[in-house]
Amino acid sequence: MQSTTIVCFAVLMACASAQVFVRPGHKEEDLAWMRSMGRGHVFGTLGSTDGSLVGKLGYKQNIFNDHRGNLGGTAYGSRVINEYGGTSSFGGKLDWKNANDNARASLDVHKQVGGSSGMTLTGDGVWKLDSKTRLVAGGNLDKTFGHSKPEVGIQAKIEHDFK
Repeated sequence: MQSTTIVCFAVLMACASAQVFVRPGHKEEDLAWMRSMGRGHVFGTLGSTDGSLVGKLGYKQNIFNDHRGNLGGTAYGSRVINEYGGTSSFGGKLDWKNANDNARASLDVHKQVGGSSGMTLTGDGVWKLDSKTRLVAGGNLDKTFGHSKPEVGIQAKIEHDFK
């Protein structure tokens, strides 16, 4: 009887010290996971920031990957809870990259629950000028639905490998 009490007390102390002990230099990390489902993957993240809890969940699927290029789709949602309340948002995204890796485009449509919705469209292309030099040009369009004009941006740059 007495040895059973000592063993139970030792186990209780070991569990209590294991719960409160954190190794020096231990970095807090978000809990992330991914699992295959159907033809795609379900992914999620649960974490925290300064005074907020954050949860994200989504589904990603490769629609095609052939001579037309690579088209993938993602549906996602997130929830943030903090001392001022919380916000929820959801959306969907299509990403395309051509088979030669010299053009890509992306469309993201999103909605904040109780708030605004919008879309972001981006695209760019790469043209080889010689074996080590490329011209990269692209643009983006960002539109919040129900508001004034969209924001439009363009950029171009010349890249050269000096090796």
